[in-house]
Amino acid sequence: MKEIFVTGHNLPDAYHKALLALHEHGDVLSCNDWGQLQKEVSMTYVAEDALAEPMVSRLYIGGVYELQQYVMEILDGILDFKIGEGTCWEYTYHDRYVRQLPFILSELRRNPDTRRAVMNIRDFGVDSSNSDPACLQSIQYLIRGGKLHCKVLMRSNDAAQASFMNAFAFVMLQKKVAGEIGAPVGSYTHRANSFHCYERNFRLLEQYADGIKNRPPEEITYEYEGFYKDLMEEAAPKIAAAVDKMRNVQGGFHG
Repeated sequence: MKEIFVTGHNLPDAYHKALLALHEHGDVLSCNDWGQLQKEVSMTYVAEDALAEPMVSRLYIGGVYELQQYVMEILDGILDFKIGEGTCWEYTYHDRYVRQLPFILSELRRNPDTRRAVMNIRDFGVDSSNSDPACLQSIQYLIRGGKLHCKVLMRSNDAAQASFMNAFAFVMLQKKVAGEIGAPVGSYTHRANSFHCYERNFRLLEQYADGIKNRPPEEITYEYEGFYKDLMEEAAPKIAAAVDKMRNVQGGFHG
């Protein structure tokens, strides 16, 4: 299985290099669980400065609304109510990590050199029998050179449809943790043991690769501060209202 390591100055730069490497070097293999072929490598991509602009790639499925909703899911747990008997989900990433966060903050404050600030997301008791087990396995934070660095491990990551949204939201969580302990944000490392694209999205991956190779960076990225952030924040009230409606329907409330 091919191991690929790429680095970029910012998140889109690293993500785009990862997409291009998958397109050009990925092995085409069967994916029996989903009844189709996949293109796959093991991938590590690193954004040397996680908050460096431009922060937003245009090469992902979705837009302002979808990215803002996913950030709210990760940071605020807006869909945690879906978990439980009689509902559709076994877990959310937020529910898996949030009870571990106080330890992470206290450990980073206790010893800035610590290697113990790890949040484990995989739950063997649930994931070993779940038809949709958690892709995210762990998140580790390290303070080195006075900055907070983040290391994410995923067992599986859909390159074309999910990876950028995953990484962007995890960087937002990194920023939140950094703010809590009073440290600047450093690098972000995204490791996917299976970084893949399903056959149904081979054409999409090819289009992404063409854009990366043939278009200047400013045409395939957005500035976050001063532009995309404002659009995302404008979408937040609509997302909250939609979630409230969903919660009321699920809970059987009236009025």
